[in-house]
Amino acid sequence: MRAAAFEQPGGPEVLKVMEVPAPEAGPGQVRIAVRAAGVQPFDLAVRAGWIPQGVEPRAVTIPGNEFAGVIDQIGAGVTDFATGDEVLGFGRLDAYAEYLVIPADQITAKPPSMSWEVAGAFSASAQTAHIAHGELRPAQGETFLVQGAAGGVGTVAVQLAVQTGAVVIGTARPENHDYVRSLGATPVEYGEGLVERVKQLAPQGVDSALDCAGGAALETSLALVADRSRILTLVEHGRAEELGIRVTPATRSAARLAELVKLHEQGRLRIHIRSTYPLAGAADAHRELETGHGRGKIAITLP
Repeated sequence: MRAAAFEQPGGPEVLKVMEVPAPEAGPGQVRIAVRAAGVQPFDLAVRAGWIPQGVEPRAVTIPGNEFAGVIDQIGAGVTDFATGDEVLGFGRLDAYAEYLVIPADQITAKPPSMSWEVAGAFSASAQTAHIAHGELRPAQGETFLVQGAAGGVGTVAVQLAVQTGAVVIGTARPENHDYVRSLGATPVEYGEGLVERVKQLAPQGVDSALDCAGGAALETSLALVADRSRILTLVEHGRAEELGIRVTPATRSAARLAELVKLHEQGRLRIHIRSTYPLAGAADAHRELETGHGRGKIAITLP
């Protein structure tokens, strides 16, 4: 099969289309003919040399931790799915490929109303935002600050919080303000003076904050939210314990994903795909993601 992979870590240029052995489904697994895969910051870290916990070093590494496709092989003991089923799911690696083998408890059915691009780029951001929402619990009437509101996780976090009745303020570049506003949040520009701008929008204070950007964004959240247990960072994991703030626990599941897919099917959760690339364009997809501050998600698509 073809896969976008690398032999040595480095910049985007190390990602090449290679011919590698196609995997076979083992007990409790399914093999999926991949139609689309999302491009995540997680993938950039893998390409740069980070090895996720529980993953053995490999001679050839295929990034990609969210995907959608059609089941073409069923392993022993799998009874909830059949060949030909359209599904989406999550893993850690291997989604930038024509075929992917994954445990059957890490996928859920793809509804016909969901495009392949959206399905392939759905799981990671949607589940991360949903987990963060459960940790922070922005409630009706509270003010919730989302740092990086136009990005993949921010897009979902804003929508979930708005549906609980929270007042949402979202930081974003000026060119993304209309987009953030369309999600239901009040946009505010990054940069110097951010604390004062947020205070003008929320003179009663900010109750909780989700940091999708790190650095100065986290410092702003620390200055605005009195209760540090109601700040969650997706970026500054190394500082979380000393600061007394939260990170997302590892609680992704097929049940959680199915709940989020249902919200999308009901029209209550929308995902913006800003760019798509073929498998041969994986390096360019990484280059675009590394520019930062983009709107929505990037997907790699396969015929």
